[in-house]
Amino acid sequence: MTAALTAQARIVAAPDGRGGTALPVLSGGGPLAPRRTRGTEGAAHVVVVGSMAAPLGGDRLALTAEVADGAALTVTSAAATISLPGPGPAHYTVELTVGADARLDWRPEPVVAASGSHLVLHTRITLAAGARLRYREEQVLGRHHDWTRGAAPGRITSRLTVRRAGRLLLDQQTDLGAGAPGWDGPAVLGGHHATGQLLTVGHPPPPSPGPGDAALLTLAGADATLLTAAAPDALALRRLLG
Repeated sequence: MTAALTAQARIVAAPDGRGGTALPVLSGGGPLAPRRTRGTEGAAHVVVVGSMAAPLGGDRLALTAEVADGAALTVTSAAATISLPGPGPAHYTVELTVGADARLDWRPEPVVAASGSHLVLHTRITLAAGARLRYREEQVLGRHHDWTRGAAPGRITSRLTVRRAGRLLLDQQTDLGAGAPGWDGPAVLGGHHATGQLLTVGHPPPPSPGPGDAALLTLAGADATLLTAAAPDALALRRLLG
């Protein structure tokens, strides 16, 4: 049996003193390989590359990103994160901290739960007063060939906790996929295989969603909104989230 993997990566962004953003810390481990790429508008840009198949059941992964006061950071990923079966659930923790007058644009590719897998994902976001955030997350239950052969999708148990200036802004948990009670009923995904959300803080709200299973909510504070959507597949979901 393959031993479970424990790995972590860390990104620190700070002002470079010339109107841009430097990356004094950019470290990875195991399947998490952050890579610097060309930034725009004073923001540093990091792409997280999956250097090996992960997470497998039993793995424990952690990714932290810290944006210092006055800095700007964009984080994307090179490909989807695919959760694979193994002995027990895999755990993935994401910690994001954004300082005063700093901004973070977090938009990785989807998390995909392959048949037989269970991923426990917890994202914690801490925002200082005056911080700006765009945070997109997308979850897909099952790979295409899982659907075509009629296999049950994997499972994603996800929690998102956001604090702003020391006060709780959002705390939600979802449990979707094979083994989760009622996940495919009309009150949850209603037969869809993909779901996601776009959280914006300190930015103008996104356009109201057009036709489809999506809703735009205003959170506490006039400049915080949450766009949630469900769709049959990842492409349709991305269109709903803009």
